[in-house]
Amino acid sequence: MRITPRTARAAAVALIAGAATVAAALPAVASPAPATLASSTASAVSAAAAHAQPRAGALPADLSPAQHEALVAAARSGTDAAAEALHLGAKEKLVVKDVMKDADGSVHTRYERTYDGLPVLGGDLVVHQDAAGATTGVDRATGAALTLATEQPAKSAASAQALALSTAKAQGGKAGAEAGAPREVVWAAGGVPKLAWETVVGGFQDDGTPSKLHVVTDAATGAKLYSYQAVETGVGNSEYSGQVTIGTTKSGSTYNLTDNTRGGHSTYNLNHGTSGKGTLFTDADDTWGDGNGSTAQTAGVDAAYGAQETWDFYKNTYGRNGIANDGRAAYSRAHYGNSYVNAFWDDSCFCMTYGDGSGNAHPLTALDVAGHEMSHGVTSNSAGLNYSGESGGLNEATSDIFGTGVEFYANNASDPGDYLIGEKIDINGDGSPLRYMDKPSKDGGSKDYWSSSLGGLDVHYSSGPANHFFYLLSEGSGAKVIGGVSYNSPTYDNLPVPGIGRANALALWYKSLTERFTSTTNYAAARTQSLQAAADLWGAGSATYNTVANTWAAIGVGSRVSTPSGVTVTQPANQSTQVGTAASLQIQASSTNGGTLTYSATGLPAGLSIGSTTGLISGTPTATGTSSVTVTAKDSTNATGSATFTWTVTGSGGGGGCTAGQVVANPGFESGATSWTASTGVIDNSSDAPAHSGSYKAWLDGYGTTHTDTLSQSVTVPATCTSATLTFYLEVSTEETSTTTAYDKLTVQAGSTTVATYSNLNASSGYVQKTVNLSSQIGKTFTLKFTGAEDSSLATSFLLDDTALNVG
Repeated sequence: MRITPRTARAAAVALIAGAATVAAALPAVASPAPATLASSTASAVSAAAAHAQPRAGALPADLSPAQHEALVAAARSGTDAAAEALHLGAKEKLVVKDVMKDADGSVHTRYERTYDGLPVLGGDLVVHQDAAGATTGVDRATGAALTLATEQPAKSAASAQALALSTAKAQGGKAGAEAGAPREVVWAAGGVPKLAWETVVGGFQDDGTPSKLHVVTDAATGAKLYSYQAVETGVGNSEYSGQVTIGTTKSGSTYNLTDNTRGGHSTYNLNHGTSGKGTLFTDADDTWGDGNGSTAQTAGVDAAYGAQETWDFYKNTYGRNGIANDGRAAYSRAHYGNSYVNAFWDDSCFCMTYGDGSGNAHPLTALDVAGHEMSHGVTSNSAGLNYSGESGGLNEATSDIFGTGVEFYANNASDPGDYLIGEKIDINGDGSPLRYMDKPSKDGGSKDYWSSSLGGLDVHYSSGPANHFFYLLSEGSGAKVIGGVSYNSPTYDNLPVPGIGRANALALWYKSLTERFTSTTNYAAARTQSLQAAADLWGAGSATYNTVANTWAAIGVGSRVSTPSGVTVTQPANQSTQVGTAASLQIQASSTNGGTLTYSATGLPAGLSIGSTTGLISGTPTATGTSSVTVTAKDSTNATGSATFTWTVTGSGGGGGCTAGQVVANPGFESGATSWTASTGVIDNSSDAPAHSGSYKAWLDGYGTTHTDTLSQSVTVPATCTSATLTFYLEVSTEETSTTTAYDKLTVQAGSTTVATYSNLNASSGYVQKTVNLSSQIGKTFTLKFTGAEDSSLATSFLLDDTALNVG
């Protein structure tokens, strides 16, 4: 049967007609005053009032690089009209930095400014428009009017250069620092705009990191106005990712570490040098590294793997095409310097660089290092958060937040996702992590909560409250165990917050970063701007919106919009245990009414029970299967609170041998999306294409335009089993006519390993059963993932049904 393209949903990613006039109809917009901490609650609630209902298409649209560039080009053609509508002065011009578009057609255009041809630092702004082109708001880095008494500097460029050099020396710069020629700018980030000089000092920092220190000096007085380090650094786990699949390219008879499926990202060996690209990693047989950190190639594998997982995280989660959202790849350099214990992102080379650690023994080529550092590039190419003061703390936290997102996304059994930063590096010598997101002060330097002194700290410490916010927003407060790691997160006001889930917390931060934050955003403004994003996503005044507001209050930013009352049950993580093996889970709950709590539960696996006064679930499971468990806590006033999670029981892991059976939950999709994580519309019971059996199937792609769909589920193969076989029924229908080129592909992954690939070349007239040997996954819990990737033309549909992972 031939399946027609899914045109109804393809419109969501098509370019809106009339985009060339994106800025032409802007009404007059008053310049708002800069956000202050005291006013953040009222202003956030007021700003969100216009969005009492969530926007169904508030998440980013999945645009191709060409579609994104068309939006940027359209915005560039309308900068004069936009400047006039914004009532900018005659000497002011707008320069388009980026354009984001939501699935419903809303457009967010980010501008930088010039004044009489001079760059304006801290003059950036974001204009928000709905699908019809009406302006819905403007976020500005400064609300000050842009005027200068004179454009003639009283202090010379040479004096600015000298001050910049002395500033670099005072900040620990090593000998050999060189200051470039100062450029004349307007400094607007500090309040009243000033004519200034900006000087960039090169050389090296005290730990061997390259230096690009930007120093801004007042052109009238010669005083230093601001300085920041443009080479942004951080430390992550020096870990082994195990056996992974990486993108390579064959050239002649050899292979090289160039991933042409992700923009052409290449990985180079600096061989302990500190300049240039180094030498592209090559190999004769396409089998790279040996898992030993002392082998040069191994670090290259980890660097390439980290880059591809970071690319995939942004692409598959938010539709972002690379760091700058333009399809362009960065590149990676391994083996930088000697005994260099760091890694860094550098905008000037658009590249990621890794040191080899103390004694060149442990390269810092880790998943969360790549995610952290390359996210500095995302920040630079979106909000451009200044890397100093409170905005610098938010910049650094953004990299921790998305580095954590990459780690969870990769789902690598060798380094499971967690809320600890640098937990495997042992940089403290006692096995403790570098940073803790649930309680940042545990590292001895970071702060848990906002205070007026926060902006004076190193950005790696002023990031603490934002990291704390992300953890609380993801998981909620209180003690709990997530993925085998114990956390206990407090709040500033000693009141609980429930969390909204990690995926929602990441989506909120990404939307805020790319559509709302500006270069000068501080903690108060971050609250206001993220609540505007929350109003778009979930509706102003909704439970989720209020949780976002209350979580900001829980780190000392603003006040609560509602005080929790009654009983709150901390959301447990989904559980996975084995038949015949004792299990336990402590349920955490609190009540604002006081009194003793009593506990009950429904849906517990056979053999488990909950203590009515303790909230401890314990026992020994007696049967396999997946249950939906709801736990309820009741206080002395009979107020109740509940939480629901899944509990999967697999075959015996003890001496009883392997219990043969099928371990995929909801294998034929007849319970809808239960137990599966899928892109919108993938799990489908429409009559347009029949299921193999029953009513439901998974329908990936079929749009006839650039599109990616995913479908995944966490499964476990008991260590006592000796075989694991994946089967599923697949029907491929395509409009492609080539008999030799795979334009549209379906990949099957077990964890990070690709175990099967199908394409338009596998077109069939009906469902065909596929079989894949997964014995390599025995003893592992991993994500079974199907990814459909379609190119820019001619539709290919991948219909999937009746999956099974049989173990024995």
